[in-house]
Amino acid sequence: MSVQQYDEIGETYEGFKSLPMARYAESASFLAMLGDVRGTSVLDLACGTGFYSRRIRRLGAADVLGVDISTEMVAAARRIEERAPLGVRYAVADVAELPAPARPFDVATAVYLLNYAEDAAGMEHMCRSVHRSLRPGARLCVLTQAPGYDFDGPSMAKYGFTYERVGEGPTGPRVRITALLDPPVEFVTSYPRREVYERSLQRAGFHDVTWVPLHVPEDGLRALGADYWADFLANPPLTMLHCRA
Repeated sequence: MSVQQYDEIGETYEGFKSLPMARYAESASFLAMLGDVRGTSVLDLACGTGFYSRRIRRLGAADVLGVDISTEMVAAARRIEERAPLGVRYAVADVAELPAPARPFDVATAVYLLNYAEDAAGMEHMCRSVHRSLRPGARLCVLTQAPGYDFDGPSMAKYGFTYERVGEGPTGPRVRITALLDPPVEFVTSYPRREVYERSLQRAGFHDVTWVPLHVPEDGLRALGADYWADFLANPPLTMLHCRA
């Protein structure tokens, strides 16, 4: 998705998190991987409207800075902060060109960030920029598009999203994703290959790079049933990565 596409979506992006895949599997899986952040400083990259920035602050993080390249997304995040103050800070910035922080962060989160790199060199550049923002041993938690997703498998529409392969890019397939809101919201992104992620992170100085699958939490199973989630768990379009600086 281009910056213009993000700017056009603005606060509508909050609606994505109400769709079943995001509401249950994405959110619970990502926060479980993130773990205990009480008392830490967290850099939330590609923060959008601040959905995870706010969740992380409520989990007890001492300092949260949300960063996004879209001025409209950050403006929406700040409006939400003004309506219900939590003490989350926001900044408009290109992750690939982050200014060095006065004090390095303990944790960085990157939800739907690395898949927007134009090519492998661009992803590595992003990762190096993030690495410079972290203290030694700090954690990076990534939620991104799953390299192994089978686009010919069962539709993900009942979970709130559809995925259509529309070409091939430098890092992997180009995909049109439709969030089935009213009206639907479409955007195009890449599904980078597994080795592109791993090589970019490792060359940037990250280690202990680990792939972490999504799961469906108990409330999702109770609400919709195990059978409902079978197609998603057999062919998840999303995955996660955990590593250390």
